[in-house]
Amino acid sequence: MNYQADINRYNSMQYRRSGRSGLMLPAISLGLWHNFGEVDAINNCKQIMHTAFDSGITHFDLANNYGPPPGTAEETFGKIFKDDFRPNRDELIISTKAGYKMWDGPYGDWGSKKYLVASLDQSLKRMGLDYVDIFYHHRPDPNTPIEETMSALDLIVRQGKALYVGISSYDTKQTAEALKVLRHLGTPCVIHQPKYSMFVRNVEEGLLDLLGNEGVGCIAFSSLAQGLLTDKYLNGIPAASRAGRMLPNGAITGDAITEEVLGKVRQLNEVARQRGQTLAQMALAWVLKDERVTSLILGASKAEQVTDALQALNNLHFEKEELQQIDEILK
Repeated sequence: MNYQADINRYNSMQYRRSGRSGLMLPAISLGLWHNFGEVDAINNCKQIMHTAFDSGITHFDLANNYGPPPGTAEETFGKIFKDDFRPNRDELIISTKAGYKMWDGPYGDWGSKKYLVASLDQSLKRMGLDYVDIFYHHRPDPNTPIEETMSALDLIVRQGKALYVGISSYDTKQTAEALKVLRHLGTPCVIHQPKYSMFVRNVEEGLLDLLGNEGVGCIAFSSLAQGLLTDKYLNGIPAASRAGRMLPNGAITGDAITEEVLGKVRQLNEVARQRGQTLAQMALAWVLKDERVTSLILGASKAEQVTDALQALNNLHFEKEELQQIDEILK
C-alpha cells in the first residue's frame, strides 16, 4: 500500500522562523547522519520518516558523507522519497552539506568552489532531486579563502540548485566573516548548524548573540550528545546503540561513556523525572528554550524515538531553580 501522509500532521507541531528570513522550520527536525546507511534496513528507515512527517516534521537533514558508508544516507533517502514523498515535495525542507572528504584527490574535500559545486551535483543525483532547500558548507576550510567558499554558495543558489544556504560548525569569528561576505554577494546566510547540548555549550560564548543580532537562524545538532543525554547508557552499552555498533564517521564510542559522565547523567535524569519528562525530552527542551534556536536535529534509530522526542514540546519552560540545578550538575 502506498504511503499516505496523516491529514492531521500540522496540528501539533511548533514551527519557528529562521532568523529574519521567510523560512519556517519545525522545532524538531529529522537528521539522517546515522541509521540510514546501506547497513540499515530500509523498511525501518521508511517507518522513521513516515512517523516524522506524520507528526509535522517537514525538515529532513542530510550531508554528502552521511551513511555509513558516505553517500548512502542520501541514496536511502532518495529511494524513500521516490516511493513515498514525491507528491509532498513542496511541503518538505531537504538539506544537505559538503565539507568533509568524499573522493580521492585534491578536489574531494574542504571548501573550494570546485568541490562544493561537484559535491552538490552528486548529492542531487543520489537523492533524485532537482534542488535542495538548504545547502550548507559543513565545516570551515583553513586554506581556502572564505570569499571563494561563500561565492560557491552564492553560485549554487543562482544556478537554482538550492533555495537557501547555511554554514555549520563555524566559530563566532568565522561566522561573522561568512555572514558579511554572503550579504555582500546578495545571498544571505539564513541558518547556522552548530553542535549544542547540555554537554557542549560553546555557542553560548558569543555565537548565539551574533546570530540573534544578525537575524540568522540556528539549528542545533547532537542535542542528545549521541544518546548520552538519554537513559540508554545508564545500565551499560546496548549492542544496538551507536557506541555498541562501533560506527565510523564520528559516532560516539564506549570511551566517552565514563563513570564521571554517567554520574551527571543520573543526576540530570532525576531532574527530568521531577519535571515529568524523560531525560531525552528534557535535554531537547533545554536547547529549545532559547528562542534564537530555530530547530534542533533529532537522530533516531526507530520510529518510537521520534514519537517520544516530540513530547518535549509539551514543556519547554524551565523555572530559574531548575536551570540553576542543571548548571550545578554540569559543572
